[in-house]
Amino acid sequence: MPGDPILDSAFHIRWSELTPDRVEPSIDEAMGRAQAALRAIEGRAGGLTFENTYLALDEATDALNRAWSRVAHLESVADSPGLREAHNRVLPRVSAFVASIPLRPALWERLRAFADSPQAAGLTAVRARFVSETLAEFREAGAELPSDRRAGLEALQGELARLTQQFSENVLDGTNAWQLVLDDESRLAGLPSHAKDRARADASAKGFGVPGRPCWRFTLHMPSQEPFMAFVHDGALRREMWRAAVSVGSDPPRDNAALVSKILALRAERSGLLGKDHFADLVLGRRMAKTGARALEFNEDFRRRCSAAFARECRELEEWKARETGRPAAPLAPWETAYWAERLRRARYDFDEEELRPYFPMDRVVAGLFEIVRRVFGIRIAERSRGEVETWHPEVEFFDVFDAGSRHIGSFYSDWHPRESKRGGAWMSALITGGPQPDGSRNPHLGLVCGNLTPPAPGRPALLSHREVETVFHEFGHLIHHLMGEVEIKSLSGGNVAWDFIELPSQIMENWCWEREGLDLFARHFKTGAPIPEPLYRKMTEARNFRSACKTMRQVAFAKMDLLLHMRAPEFAGEADLESRVRDSIADCLVPTDPPAPTVLRRFTHVFSEPVGYAAGYYSYKWAEVLDADAFTRFRREGIFNPRVGAEFAERILCRGNSADPAQLFRDFMGRDPDLGALLARSGLAA
Repeated sequence: MPGDPILDSAFHIRWSELTPDRVEPSIDEAMGRAQAALRAIEGRAGGLTFENTYLALDEATDALNRAWSRVAHLESVADSPGLREAHNRVLPRVSAFVASIPLRPALWERLRAFADSPQAAGLTAVRARFVSETLAEFREAGAELPSDRRAGLEALQGELARLTQQFSENVLDGTNAWQLVLDDESRLAGLPSHAKDRARADASAKGFGVPGRPCWRFTLHMPSQEPFMAFVHDGALRREMWRAAVSVGSDPPRDNAALVSKILALRAERSGLLGKDHFADLVLGRRMAKTGARALEFNEDFRRRCSAAFARECRELEEWKARETGRPAAPLAPWETAYWAERLRRARYDFDEEELRPYFPMDRVVAGLFEIVRRVFGIRIAERSRGEVETWHPEVEFFDVFDAGSRHIGSFYSDWHPRESKRGGAWMSALITGGPQPDGSRNPHLGLVCGNLTPPAPGRPALLSHREVETVFHEFGHLIHHLMGEVEIKSLSGGNVAWDFIELPSQIMENWCWEREGLDLFARHFKTGAPIPEPLYRKMTEARNFRSACKTMRQVAFAKMDLLLHMRAPEFAGEADLESRVRDSIADCLVPTDPPAPTVLRRFTHVFSEPVGYAAGYYSYKWAEVLDADAFTRFRREGIFNPRVGAEFAERILCRGNSADPAQLFRDFMGRDPDLGALLARSGLAA
């Protein structure tokens, strides 16, 4: 009889048995095992060794990490009242327990004692890295705090976990609470057929419409919202959807304003307890940026470099609309910008991005991605038959990954389309970290990739936009970072790296979506099998940097908001009108609209849906873009399918995780430090 499915160490997970009633006892059992393992380290008699201190610590929470990753993942893709309740009951306990580990005096004493011993001086580079990283992590978490302040820190961590989970739920519930159902097809003029067909099928599935009198249903999920806002001619409908979208996280009973203030205050309190001026300095100390000030200056440098182009692009769109409508140039309404930008792009480049969609059927995109990573990194991917491996939803697929020598290095699940029970966005998660074992063998890794991409329509496969294709490649870059890990210490493997380095493997993969040689491996018309015609490809590449400064400034605005909130938390957390204060602080990064658009503050899940997450770290996307643009110049120069360059990228970056300083890993691959010029040139923003 199989054991507890949440605690089971078997490689294949019995998802159907992960029921809400099992969550609390299983997670409590996992915490109990971790507690016992930690006490064994603290009370072990005899001499200190790396194995009975640091390696034992790395293994102590393995069962808890494995169990919690399953519960947290299932809550994100198959949300239900029972599962949410069970998850939220144990979340504060798990968070408090994990936060308490660095605050155990006896454990800290043993770790320090081994680090100061003669044995530590003779460790391998990877083991020495783990010792130094562990000591730094413990100090940052409060290991050297006096005992009377440790309890407060543990309680604070539990409260942060509770509040950030509530923030996330408010965004999910607010997104799912709105729908627009229409029975007049004429109001959908301008909407691409694929989006219209999907909306009709969605309405029918929800019980709207009757034979001969169909309805069309739209939601705030991106595959529905994005084409609606860019193509529907009816401005009143676009305004209605826009107002619903910007109200997520703002309308009672799901207003996140108070939660934002509390989260900021708690993060600031935590930073103060740990001797830091603010949360940004606390979390960036072991990242590439090192300080909040340096991250902010990096971000401001980008703002300055693209400010002139940004102003020009905003002015051009206003003037374009004025010429088309015969009215004076003026700021657009926020529900007009995507619509008029799409019309301007069509006029300037004779390019309609929807023309590309028939060339990106989901199955071909995935097959092409697999072929690219085979050529570049030497890995082979094989799909398991449906039903052979249990999944959490019928749409989910399962794959095994093999290296050039046919060694099974890992497996993964993929779940690409939206559901109401699934949170928004796209992400990769690790479920099991394998890698090299003490006996010389290697255990496979297990991971997953999720997204909310355009689903199939009746009689037609899922046809993706080019941006969605980039999303597939992006998340797969995170996945191979995990699956190709060859580090003996689990805590240093795969994506357990500095957050301003973690996006390098994901973002570099997007480059193959723009190269003709890469596209020709998968971009084929879903009916005829024909590749993208050369004239259409030229239009696509010529239009690549259309409104590039606006896209850059949007990321800069998010990063600036994030950094300022966490570097000046006392000013913002106590502000009665937080939205206005935040908007004023990033005004130089915002597209001028009439009326002004609210910021993403109250629905900014990257920053407020986890105790740390991307908080004070949103700049990482742009930071890693510098790295990926520069690193890809080697592939462009030496061949985008050059297996030698791919092998070097794998060996020097993907396989090494956090086994060395990320700046050194980049230098190992490029032979020098990063060059900002590559990204500016790729974005069309070079002076």
